[in-house]
Amino acid sequence: MHNAKEELLNVLKQTRELLALRENDFNWSRWDNAGEALIEFDQFVSNIELDCLFDLSRLSTLFAPTAAIQEVSLSSSWGQEFLDVAARFDTALAGYQHEIQIWIFQSSLR
Repeated sequence: MHNAKEELLNVLKQTRELLALRENDFNWSRWDNAGEALIEFDQFVSNIELDCLFDLSRLSTLFAPTAAIQEVSLSSSWGQEFLDVAARFDTALAGYQHEIQIWIFQSSLR
């Protein structure tokens, strides 16, 4: 799970940096401010770092079109950066999910 996990964490780190920008406007997102966004986001990162299984669709939803991160990106002038990071996220998440499935299967054989 190492390479896919690292790639996913790299994408999430880049996304976190964007969410933490001082000039961000959270008026159109579900978060009131950067603090709320980062608390939620950091929980997902922590779960992945610690290999805790959780519903990845909750994380994936944040990257969906017109979802929370895109709303912040559009109102904060980093919409293109969001599109780039969202594309990388989709690829990284697919790889991570695949590796989790292999790990679960191998664990069931023991």
